[in-house]
Amino acid sequence: MKFKAILFAAAVSVSTLAFAQETKKFGPPAGNALVGDVYGGGVASNVESKAISVDKLSKKLKKENKKVENVAVKGKVTDVCEKKGCWLTIQTEDNSQFFVKMKDYAFFVPTALKGKTVVLDGTAERKVTSIDEQKHYAEDAKKPQSEIDAITTPKEEIRFVANGIKVVN
Repeated sequence: MKFKAILFAAAVSVSTLAFAQETKKFGPPAGNALVGDVYGGGVASNVESKAISVDKLSKKLKKENKKVENVAVKGKVTDVCEKKGCWLTIQTEDNSQFFVKMKDYAFFVPTALKGKTVVLDGTAERKVTSIDEQKHYAEDAKKPQSEIDAITTPKEEIRFVANGIKVVN
């Protein structure tokens, strides 16, 4: 009887260890975001060479009724989600920013991407972002509470869903 109890205790211990989940802290992927690094589905060289500026994208969105698919845009990264690397912002010519999410939440980028110039391949549209969503992203970016509290109106902005991102400078 004692042998069965010891055997049972050993089996429970082994199975507990085998099925225990790792308690790793999630965060953005590691990496230095060096020139040539690619995230997601990648950016083909022929797509990269056709990349347009953020200003041209804005004009194209106004002309083509708020949505442009299969477009490549070149711009400077101003911010990256500190929690997971699941979104970033790109600098615009008028010193504002536009928001980039990764298609199907399929990939993430390192925070080292801040300040780098990238080519994004994906779909762009003009969209109204709610107050709650703006506050959520401000919290992800670890903005001060006073800045989060100052968000009081919905905002129309360019939103980009990236299939791939390549560091070019």
